[in-house]
Amino acid sequence: MKPFDWGNYETHCYWMKQALILGQKAANLGDVPVGALIINSQGKLIAEGLNCKEKNHDPTAHAEIMAIRQATQKLGSWNLEKCTLYVTLEPCIMCSGAIIHSRLGLLVYGVDDPKSGTIRTVLNLPDSAASNHRLSVLSGILEKECRQQLQDWFKQKRHKKNDNNIR
Repeated sequence: MKPFDWGNYETHCYWMKQALILGQKAANLGDVPVGALIINSQGKLIAEGLNCKEKNHDPTAHAEIMAIRQATQKLGSWNLEKCTLYVTLEPCIMCSGAIIHSRLGLLVYGVDDPKSGTIRTVLNLPDSAASNHRLSVLSGILEKECRQQLQDWFKQKRHKKNDNNIR
């Protein structure tokens, strides 16, 4: 028996749409469009994060890290075992480490990251011997929308770079 409610597909889609909105905010600020949010065991939003590496000049300012920091401050505890993290892109090694160390109850992510995803794609940190926590994971929620947001952003970024090279 799980210590949290897995919810239903519509609930997961609702929260992932909210994460996509945060991802768009990151894109508008010049960062890779990744958004994350954390929900408590009562289904209430307790934290939000968006990529702000460029804005903050901080390599650790990933959406997941920002949301985890906010949630732990709000709860007054580093332990997020009764919480769910929604994020549009599969977490990297740094974020996976923070997720594992925060004892997150459930991770829900939108699209796999074939270059640096360390939940299921490139590595599987949660199920490895390096993990001291068994993380429940649900992936592929609004996968198409999450992938499209990232592809559109990178396409626009490449287009701007090519325009700058012409001048």
